[in-house]
Amino acid sequence: MNITILPAGAWGTALAIHLSLQGHAVTLLPRTLEEAMAMGDHRENQRFFPGHRLPPDLQIGLEYRPALMEADWVILACPSKFLRSVCRELVPVLGDATVLKGFLTICKGMEEGTNALPVSILAEELPGHRHAVLSGPTFASQVAEGQPSAIVLATDAPEEMSAELQTALSGANLRVYTSTDMVGVELGGCLKNIYAIAAGMCDGLGLRDNSKAALLTRALHEMVRVGTALGGQAATFYGLTGFGDLFLTCNGKESRNRTFGEEFARGATAASLLEDKGMTVEGYRTCHCFHHLCREKDIEAPILEQIYRILFDNQTPDSAIRALMERDLKPEHL
Repeated sequence: MNITILPAGAWGTALAIHLSLQGHAVTLLPRTLEEAMAMGDHRENQRFFPGHRLPPDLQIGLEYRPALMEADWVILACPSKFLRSVCRELVPVLGDATVLKGFLTICKGMEEGTNALPVSILAEELPGHRHAVLSGPTFASQVAEGQPSAIVLATDAPEEMSAELQTALSGANLRVYTSTDMVGVELGGCLKNIYAIAAGMCDGLGLRDNSKAALLTRALHEMVRVGTALGGQAATFYGLTGFGDLFLTCNGKESRNRTFGEEFARGATAASLLEDKGMTVEGYRTCHCFHHLCREKDIEAPILEQIYRILFDNQTPDSAIRALMERDLKPEHL
């Protein structure tokens, strides 16, 4: 299969390495000519994914048109806030993409202002093609290193086409499951980032195992309630893109959202982490989106509400913990 991946961030590069090693014709398309030249010279993405050699057959592209001309699928690996603009950049060259079947996104965030999920943006900006989302408990470095991993592919494509893409993405060290619940898969990928910020705050405050276990359990419960209210299927949130990704992102040392929460709880400001350090923290802005959605649709989400107040209303983590612990007592399943 011929696959184009853009841009060349950590996740996009990791997938390019994995897919190239599976024997596919892969083109990785960085944002700038300087990045492309450096990656071609060093056979490594030294800026965004250092320490991982690019396979000899992996092509580094320079322009959209030639990269898409023979592509069967295009994987969009940009942060969610850039997805719409990237889609619009692609539109003028799609006339030459004669064999293109569809677009797959690996974004895990909502678009601020519209609260649109990535697949909704694809449907609006790139109609006439199939759309898919790939999500699950996977760190980019471990996929590139060949650590056994599992992930979920959700698509609107016919079963035969979905199975073909599933086979192409899978390998000896990456097992791909399919789903038709694109909304649930995307909501799980968005929500877990917010709860990972809270898990990081637990770490930054020095809270221990009891606290983290309580947070993750109640976060999963809340994820199911919020996710189903917004159109996802309950079973999805108990799978890889719900519980699985929640567990990884809330505990893994490579989680940017968890690290953001930890450093925030230790006294760093959001601005210093997002701007000065240039961290991509999807959960930060996505929390803002879910806050408004839950208020608009009258969805009870006390953990999300407290995280929002900490990040945007100057509430302290200690007072947020007290607010959660002092809520009215009730049965566990409510």
